[in-house]
Parts: sequence; C-alpha cells; structure tokens
Amino acid sequence: MTPAVPDFFADALRREIIRSEQQRMRALAIILAGLLGLALVVANVFSDYSSRIFERDVPGWLPLVGIAPFLIYELGSLTFLRYRAARDRDFPQVARFTNALIETSLPAVIIITLSHYMDPVLVFSYWPPLLYFVFILLSTLRLDFWLSVWTGTVASLQQMVLVMWLVPLQPWGEIPEAAPLFHFSRSLIFFACGLVAAYVATSLRTQFEKSVRAVVARDRVTNLFGQHVSPAVVDRLLATRSDPPSEIRTVCVLFLDIRGFTAMTRRRSAEETVALLNSFFAEMIEVIDRNNGIINKFLGDGFMALFGAPLEDPSAARNALAAARGMIETVERWNGTHPGWALRIGIGVHLGPAVTGTVGSPQRKEYTVIGDTVNLAARLEQLTKEVGAQLLISQSVRDATPCEGAVDLGPVAIRGYDEGVRVWRMA
Repeated sequence: MTPAVPDFFADALRREIIRSEQQRMRALAIILAGLLGLALVVANVFSDYSSRIFERDVPGWLPLVGIAPFLIYELGSLTFLRYRAARDRDFPQVARFTNALIETSLPAVIIITLSHYMDPVLVFSYWPPLLYFVFILLSTLRLDFWLSVWTGTVASLQQMVLVMWLVPLQPWGEIPEAAPLFHFSRSLIFFACGLVAAYVATSLRTQFEKSVRAVVARDRVTNLFGQHVSPAVVDRLLATRSDPPSEIRTVCVLFLDIRGFTAMTRRRSAEETVALLNSFFAEMIEVIDRNNGIINKFLGDGFMALFGAPLEDPSAARNALAAARGMIETVERWNGTHPGWALRIGIGVHLGPAVTGTVGSPQRKEYTVIGDTVNLAARLEQLTKEVGAQLLISQSVRDATPCEGAVDLGPVAIRGYDEGVRVWRMA
C-alpha cells in the first residue's frame, strides 16, 4: 500500500504557530519579570512615593503575591510547550484558550490586590487595567482569530465585573468615575482592541500561508524540473497550479557533451574538476534560459535541454538553434579566458513528437520526455565525434526554422535506425 503523502503545508503552519506561541510566551515572561522587579523596587526602596499613593502601608513582599505566581506559571507553560514541540506534538486548542484565560487574569488579580490599599476608583485610573492591552497585543502572535477575540472578550468582561464589584456605582450621580458608562466605555475599547488584534493575527497567518504555499509550489517545480529553470519559466509553471499533463507533444531536444573531458579529469583533482563543471555549466544554463529552454537532465559532462516543453513554444526549433549557436560562441570565449581548461563540445538537436509527463513516486517525481525524438537527438550529438562537427541538426529542425550556413550531410547511417537519417551540419 502506498504511504500517504504528508501535508507539508499543514505541518509547516503548525510548526510556525508553535514557534510564534513560544515567542509570545518568552516576551510575556520578560515583561512579567520586569514588572515584578520594578514593583519590588518601588515597594521596598521608594516607600515615600508609595505612602503618597496608597491609603495604608504596602508590604514589600506584596508584588511577589500578585505577580510572581503568573511569572512561574508562564515559565512552566513555556517549558511544557517546548517539551511538546521537541516531540513534534501540538498544543491542544482547549489548552490554548484556557491558557489565554489564566494569563489575561493577571490585571484582575493586581486590581483586586491593590483595591485593599487604595481607593478602587483610583485603582481603575492607575496602570493595572492598562496591562490588558499588553495581553491583547501579544495575542496576535497566537496567529488565531478567535484566540485574539477571546483575549479581548476576557479583558472586557473582567474589567466590567471588577468595576461592578469594587466600585460604588452611581448610575445617575454627578461623579463621572462612579458612572457605569464611564467604565463600560473602557471595556468596549478592550473588546474592540481584541477585534483589531484578531484582524492582525489573521493577516499574519494569511501572509505566512501564502509564503508557505509559494515555497511548496516552487519546491514542486524544482522537484519536477530541477533547479535549472529560468525565473520566467518558473513563474509560468507556478501559474498553472498543477503538474504538467502526460501527453504527446512536439518538442525540440538538445544534447550537449564535452569532448575528451574524462581524459582531462585524470590530470586534475576532484575539486578542480567539479569547480570547472560548475563554472562552465553556469554559463551554458544562462544561454539556455535566455532562449526559453530548460535543462531537463545533467549527464555527467553533458546535459539534455528541452524547448517547447513543458510550456508550449511555437518557436522551439528556432530557440534551440539559437541556444546551440550561443553556447558555441560562449565556449569560444571560455577557451580564450581559460587556456588551461580549453574545451570542445558536441551538440545534437532534433525536433519531433515525444511523450511528456511526470514519472516517479508520490515522494519524488520528475518531469521527463520519452521517445524516438530524444533518442535521435542523443545520436546526433554522438555523431558529431565521427564527422568532426560541433553542431548537428535533423531535417525536421532544418524545415522548422531558417538555418543559415547549414551543410547537408545527406542520409547518414545511425545506430538503431534501419534507414539513413538526413543530417545537417551547422557552420
């Protein structure tokens, strides 16, 4: 039974959510540690300042009661999440909502604690309610619309419930701070900020999804056609959003081989040989790309290039011939600048019908071209050795595009063919 193909997109998204959640927890732990340190300093060092704000003395250990448990909880949650991530396990959705509820309750705990030492009305005008904005802002890193909405909702409801519990409200009084609408407006802002955070979280997630899909799509093209495809061709292939169909189509096939390369490698190290091939092929690939072709296969010291596949190209023969001539000119320039690595090449080009499509397994596929057209192009490249030519083309190429300087070699006996094949030699 064929194993199921893994959903790379879903897996990448899940991993990114876990990484983003860890980043959020680290940021929150740092904020809580800083807040705890600052509160301890104010409570224990700046006692005069505290006495002016609070109605009675605040114990120096009080911040440890209100903030330290949340810091310990956050560090524990981060450790737990790292433990699950190391084992490639997700953070359950229910646990994420519960975690958001616990974290967002920190301002409520601080408000309740401070209300024992100062007027509750002043507490809601002090900094603790502003902490809700920190949790709402960081909720965007959860990359989940409903978690951000949930955080804003929790902040809104907690703030309003605490007001109704701690503040002596006067619906029709003249004191603004005692009016329910005064506090309800703040709760409404918290909820609205949760919606804004949800929108930002969704936008971040959408951008990540688009990036992952683009990477997956480019990986698909790379897996099918190799890394040696011009950006323009890649963009056109990506626009199809599907694998090329299996079909019989007219293609122009070009084979290139470096003459005597095996003998050259005996006198040089493996590093020199690979460096030479990489440098030489880089220039050849540029010529192929410039003429709308793709490198389908590297064959040691040569390669096979396609024109007219996988994308339709009415000028496939002309482009293939232009690429062949361009590579010959490039080799001449190469030999002038690399006297110690002078190269000779042989090129065969043939135009005809061929079977095209993707072959392989669900884990690894490759775009390939099969048929007599491919075989004859390869035979023409090998024939260049016998006739002492750099470039040979078939009659079909000669008929499809102007070939100035072509010399008719007549019907030539080629291995695998019962009758002679008409071949043209390009000057």
